Amino acid sequence: MPTTTETQPRTGAQTRSVPLAMPHVPRSRRSREEVEAAAPTGAKKVLLAAPRGYCAGVDRAVIAVEKALDHYGAPVYVRKQIVHNAHVVTSLEERGAIFVDEVDEIPEGAVTVFSAHGVSPAVIDEAQERQLQTIDATCPLVNKVHREAVRFAKQDFDILLIGHVGHEEVEGTAGEAPEHIQIVNSPDDVDSVEVRDPERVVWLSQTTLSVDETMETVERLRRRFPALHNPPSDDICYATSNRQGAIREIAPHADLVIVVGSSNSSNSVRLKEVALEYGATRSERVDFAHQVDEAWFEGVSTVGLTSGASVPEVLVQQVLDLLAEYGYADVEPVETATEDILFSMPKELRAALKDSGDSSRQIGGRGEKPQR
Repeated sequence: MPTTTETQPRTGAQTRSVPLAMPHVPRSRRSREEVEAAAPTGAKKVLLAAPRGYCAGVDRAVIAVEKALDHYGAPVYVRKQIVHNAHVVTSLEERGAIFVDEVDEIPEGAVTVFSAHGVSPAVIDEAQERQLQTIDATCPLVNKVHREAVRFAKQDFDILLIGHVGHEEVEGTAGEAPEHIQIVNSPDDVDSVEVRDPERVVWLSQTTLSVDETMETVERLRRRFPALHNPPSDDICYATSNRQGAIREIAPHADLVIVVGSSNSSNSVRLKEVALEYGATRSERVDFAHQVDEAWFEGVSTVGLTSGASVPEVLVQQVLDLLAEYGYADVEPVETATEDILFSMPKELRAALKDSGDSSRQIGGRGEKPQR
């Protein structure tokens, strides 16, 4: 059966294939004695960011795949990585999930989950042509940006989508109205933006960007287009903002910040950048504790530790265990916000579970709306 080609936004962004292989285990470890000899004298401590790790949208998406596997049995197909984390992807593969780049790789009629980053209407149409049993695990906050794009396109606005070209979330949002949307990758792209009517321009953004860089881009756009409209509410999600807020608090006091998160996780990469921007002497990102290089500890009294919104807490605890081995056993939580956000399971999955009498957990998230 022929497939539908997804319409690209005006920048010509192309979908990138994301490798799913586990990271290579590095060299042999240095001894604690070697690390101690190079470390400063005096107290050592860890400043542990809170909040950190899983957001409600990620938790919901991962639970959706797990419940689909329990209900339908393996295999369950997932378009793209369900969330951008190597450990999560590998764990779900071991349970029978099969991750693919596009729906034309999926057998007709198969159970298929759309990732938390969302999909364009063209992908949904192609899935329907293949009669796939789809479960849409798109984060509700990403869906909010999709709805904004559709609304402003209907009003014939030029939509400036601030985000990273090639990221699945950006491709999905841009696919809602490709004839109206231009992707603005960074503040440096602002001068090349062209619009039809400077009075009818609105900006939207990817949900996982650096708050500071996004606002810099918006300010530069506004200097070019003074009538620039704002989205009805913040597009950058609460979890991204909160995790960056915590690391902004920690960074000035940290000789080293370690961010747990995968290289293709936009919000994890941004956390590393924010740490350096706000005063950390050094900032490093790892997927796993075994990737921590003990040479980083030289001259370090205080280590800041956080994790991206797609990172399970077990990976943070493993880094804490390693830090304790090397003398950083004093852990001081730094809490800058509280989170109590819950999202219900995708409606397709809720219906299937209800029909089967499954009354187990059908929400994702944790804990009152973020306090600032």
